[in-house]
Amino acid sequence: MNVYLDVLKKYAVFSGRARRTEYWMFFLFNLLIAFVLGAIEGIFKGSGLLGTLYSLAVFIPSLAVGARRLHDTNRSGWWLLISLIPLIGVIILIVFLVQDSQPGENKYGPNPKAAA
Repeated sequence: MNVYLDVLKKYAVFSGRARRTEYWMFFLFNLLIAFVLGAIEGIFKGSGLLGTLYSLAVFIPSLAVGARRLHDTNRSGWWLLISLIPLIGVIILIVFLVQDSQPGENKYGPNPKAAA
């Protein structure tokens, strides 16, 4: 839960690096929250407003942690745009996001693994 809150505290911080744990735990919590909100709206015949509001609230933090995760693999955050290419773009982005950190310091900052 702290990892999720740490990402929200860095709401629009696109600089620096993020470990795989930070990115994927944030992704997991978003997935679980979206599932719960969807279930609540399904039970109460909601209009999808809760899910839409939550998605809008975490849109910028999701982009920021994604950019920091790409920085950790020594790639620009602009690589997030590759996901706009149907299927193959998403697959390439997932491969980038699951790769291990670049050892040592890179142009985006020190290795967060070393700090931990």
